[in-house]
Amino acid sequence: MSILVRPESLAEATSLLAARDYTILSGGTDVFPALVDRPPPAAMLDVSHLPEIRGISRRDGAIRIGGATTWSEIIAAPLPRAFDALKAAARELGSVQIQNRGTIAGNLCNASPAADGVPPLLALDAEVELVSSCGTRRLALADFILGNRHTARAPDEILSAILVPEPHACACSAFLKLGARRYLVISIVMVAVVVDCAPDHTICDARIAVGSASVVATRLPALEMRLRGQRIDANLARSISAEELAPLAPIDDVRATAGYRLDASRELIARALTQACEAHSHG
Repeated sequence: MSILVRPESLAEATSLLAARDYTILSGGTDVFPALVDRPPPAAMLDVSHLPEIRGISRRDGAIRIGGATTWSEIIAAPLPRAFDALKAAARELGSVQIQNRGTIAGNLCNASPAADGVPPLLALDAEVELVSSCGTRRLALADFILGNRHTARAPDEILSAILVPEPHACACSAFLKLGARRYLVISIVMVAVVVDCAPDHTICDARIAVGSASVVATRLPALEMRLRGQRIDANLARSISAEELAPLAPIDDVRATAGYRLDASRELIARALTQACEAHSHG
């Protein structure tokens, strides 16, 4: 028989984790589907109601999103335009019912290569906050997700928050996802960009992350650097070189070939950059 424990505080939750192994349960939208063909965990720790890890706030020059904050809450929150890509990704996360229950920490800790929330957060330079009975530590999101279903979270830690540096007021973003159908689909490729433009519409800064084209969603630093000082034009997709896409390592599977994913990545990057720059020009 599986044990379900609901601690009353984050301190109690971390104390329990220090004493024995638990499967952490928040929204349950990843945990429960995985139980279809296997027995339930021996013990589950439900942290979904803990006030310390819910909600969105601003402090110390960062926007803090509690780990147990749901995708629907993120969609409804009054966030800067640089978060539009994250909101767009949130709307792609399954059905509205899933968005109402699924949490941002659960999406990151599940560490699927096709996790929709990861590319926008990478493009926002997000960090994760991990809490245990021994204290708190912070990691860049790029250092937290290590591989398919593999993260740097220790067994006694809870992902308590995602921390995003306060973006420039003019920064805009975009998220595009390619799948076999419009809704309730696993991504073939997805792209998130955050762009800051000068008054003459040249790019001052661009951050680009691609998901579902590698084991872990990946930034493209060479392309980001090359775009600074440039304007978006109709030839952008063709100008993206193989070297600039080199951090990607797509595979062939039932959804697409590796070559198709690379071509799709190039096109989606160009479209997302164009969309974000247009949003910037419309102020």
